[in-house]
Amino acid sequence: MNNTTQKINEGNFFEDFSIGQEIIHATPRTITDGDSSLYIALTGNRHPIASASTVAESLGYINRPIDDLLVFHIAFGKTVPEISVNAVANLGYANVRFINPIYANDTVYTKSIIIGLKENSNKKSGIVYVHSTAFNQKNEEILSWIRWVMVHKKDMNITLQKNVIPELPELVSLDKLPIPSFFNGNAFNTRWTKSENLWEHYKKGEVIFHPSGMTISNTDHTLATKLYQNNARLHFDDFLMKKTSMGQRLVYGGHVISICKNLSYDGLENSIAILAINGGTHSNPTFGNDTLYAATEILDKWEIPHRSDVGALRLRLIGYKNMELSEFKKIMPIEKQNYQEHIVLDLDYTILMPRKKG
Repeated sequence: MNNTTQKINEGNFFEDFSIGQEIIHATPRTITDGDSSLYIALTGNRHPIASASTVAESLGYINRPIDDLLVFHIAFGKTVPEISVNAVANLGYANVRFINPIYANDTVYTKSIIIGLKENSNKKSGIVYVHSTAFNQKNEEILSWIRWVMVHKKDMNITLQKNVIPELPELVSLDKLPIPSFFNGNAFNTRWTKSENLWEHYKKGEVIFHPSGMTISNTDHTLATKLYQNNARLHFDDFLMKKTSMGQRLVYGGHVISICKNLSYDGLENSIAILAINGGTHSNPTFGNDTLYAATEILDKWEIPHRSDVGALRLRLIGYKNMELSEFKKIMPIEKQNYQEHIVLDLDYTILMPRKKG
């Protein structure tokens, strides 16, 4: 007698998605101070806003906010069981807006809408375009983003009738940046960072080569991805991944962003908050025991209307691995869509930074 029952959810494969499909994701998450401390331990985050409540409160926050990228990873993790548990790889991001801060003991909920589908020519997988939104317990939007992910097919005989590829904005424009009205940039004190470099000191076209590197151990990236409750198999199942062309587990791309962002602290110490991620590409995989380095190009700088205390910087963060700085400089400038194998991240994002007083 066969007592087997089908109670296990395998997650969605490419053929399970449809345009306009709305998904309310499971497992709301209350974020705690403990989560923040663990995130610091795993990434080396040194930004004072997320480190000290006294600093945050003096600038207008209720308390020290949860780090922007930790919120993103946790909200993103809610989407994985339905969107990307059967992924080949997460490919990129667009129109990411950090709308409202959240604090310890706030709860995050996430929902998604499928906005695009494109079957790959090999008929074994396809690209799913998703617009996701995260809310707090008051039903206030805290974060929204678009991403596209390559997902395996389960039934190779099912063929998509029509590809739908959404038009994606090149960037989050100045008028759509979520500038925090409560923030008081005049209260910012450079003694918190020991850096005098404020918005006025950066020039369009300038490149900062951040000095430090960080090796990601298998333990670190596994624990980080568990913190984010991201259960995608390609990050955890070594037995499965050894059978693939990659031969081993991948580091979650969002964790690569966090490491590179925190490596960029040296040279961008007075960055206050991420306002938007305009676009991003995981150009090559990162694996356990790779060593990451980062460089930042200043793409643009904007004055914010009716604000003299803060400005916005649009940045291009390049993450690269296992490569001497002298060798990295030889392949500059980095051309999009023609990435050398050591380039693992190309992220276009916008930050808030205090301006000089007076």
